[in-house]
Amino acid sequence: MVEVRPGNTILVIDDHPLFRRGVAQLLEMAPDLQLVGEASSGDEGVALALQLVPDLVLLDLQMKLKDGIATLGELRRAGVEARVLMLTMSDDPRDLFSAIRAGADGYILKDMEPDELLEAIRQGWSGEMVVSARLKALLVEALHNEDAADTRNLDMLTSREIEILRSIACGGSNKMIARDLAIAEGTVKVHVKHLLQKLQFRSRVELAVWAVEQRLGGE
Repeated sequence: MVEVRPGNTILVIDDHPLFRRGVAQLLEMAPDLQLVGEASSGDEGVALALQLVPDLVLLDLQMKLKDGIATLGELRRAGVEARVLMLTMSDDPRDLFSAIRAGADGYILKDMEPDELLEAIRQGWSGEMVVSARLKALLVEALHNEDAADTRNLDMLTSREIEILRSIACGGSNKMIARDLAIAEGTVKVHVKHLLQKLQFRSRVELAVWAVEQRLGGE
């Protein structure tokens, strides 16, 4: 029997039953990942997320009754703290930007190879930035083209903020960063909020992408 430990419980919200079945079968092959629930609509997904408290949600973008962006908003307003990966067929940059700026923790495409999808899921629940490779370049280009792009630089940050930004670039969650820096998780959240404000980003993923571009990711 697979141990359900913190970090590996997953809820799938998708209105295509065959796709949900495929994801369920795929997760059965991964002893370190545990599917705890499936939902066929946004409303059902929010209710299940509140009931099951999963660590990660795989959320379809283009659902009929309530799309993934609206569902993501409801999850956050309801206080669901799970990481959320949008799982979609759409490689439209507008959908990518909408999802990331609505608070998604990643954006991955349904046409990925099964082993690539499993790895993306693992990266997602471990706190890493997850964006399909061919879309990441579009996100980087969009950040470069923003009005605020020329005003962003590391010199405007404190040494502590740079430490936290480096950890974000390496995939650290707030809890992991707090542990590594021996500070309270609430303090990390305040620093992240200040980083978003100073650098004029609307999401943690944008922040992480920019930090990697600044060579803070340790690559």
